Amino acid sequence: MAIMKRKVNWVLDLDISKFFDTVEHDWLIKFIEHRIGDKRIIRLIRQWIKVGTVDSHGHRQQSTIGTPQGAVISPLLANIYLHYSFDLWLNKQRKYARGNVTIIRYADDAVLGFQKHQDAIDCQRALTQRLLCFGLKVHPNKTKLIRFGRFAPTQYRENPSRGKPGTFDFLGFTHYIGKKLSGEVIVKRKTKRNRQITQLKRIKQALRKRLHDKPWETGRWLRRVIQGHINYYGVPYNAHKIGQFVEEVKKLWLKSLRRRSQRHRMTWERFKYYVRYWLPKPRIVHPYPEQRFYAKYPR
Repeated sequence: MAIMKRKVNWVLDLDISKFFDTVEHDWLIKFIEHRIGDKRIIRLIRQWIKVGTVDSHGHRQQSTIGTPQGAVISPLLANIYLHYSFDLWLNKQRKYARGNVTIIRYADDAVLGFQKHQDAIDCQRALTQRLLCFGLKVHPNKTKLIRFGRFAPTQYRENPSRGKPGTFDFLGFTHYIGKKLSGEVIVKRKTKRNRQITQLKRIKQALRKRLHDKPWETGRWLRRVIQGHINYYGVPYNAHKIGQFVEEVKKLWLKSLRRRSQRHRMTWERFKYYVRYWLPKPRIVHPYPEQRFYAKYPR
């Protein structure tokens, strides 16, 4: 929504390499002490982040860097770390830009929008040096600066030397420039390809483990899986990807049912009954971004 409503012509898709593994403990404790004065809490957090790992031989290795993988406190600590090392600095630096700067961050996943191309180049260079001061590295191959925004197609036609409008991934979606039937240029989202492939592989492995479960048990489980997928990815203009996902799940389940018995083949007509009864239909569950925006901020 910010990219469409503000003056954004360039997007910096930022990727911090191995962020959770490279958080420096000393800096993290200093940041926490800005807001927490209770030494007991500080001591508990220090013990938590230094808990370490246990190798295959049962030996404990104490960590001196990074946050515990899978720990419930890790996302909170990560946000604190990036608030001081990234957010505060960037909000101060944006005041010196020659054009508008838009900042969108969720945990260690960040996207920056710029009106001016030179502002984007300068920010990328300065931000790389800033994060190095706190032990963080910008991934050189995954971080990219692309032409993007509602004016990108027109600007590309006028000056194609800087490349055509690109795409970027954020929170499991691939964002790209598209058009409405009216011809209006908008930002569209679709399920990230690698994310969908990974989820289908997990479903395939789970169906193998459930090979001898009763069909209604598997159907009830698949209903929850598909509904959860739809609840997250059911955004406007993503109907094709959601439908594709549901069709692939159907194929995997049919193959699994046919493996259960060598004598009785599961026919497609019989399988359609299972599909109608258990599997939810693909649909869009989220409103258009502008509808949600104007409902919250009426004119």
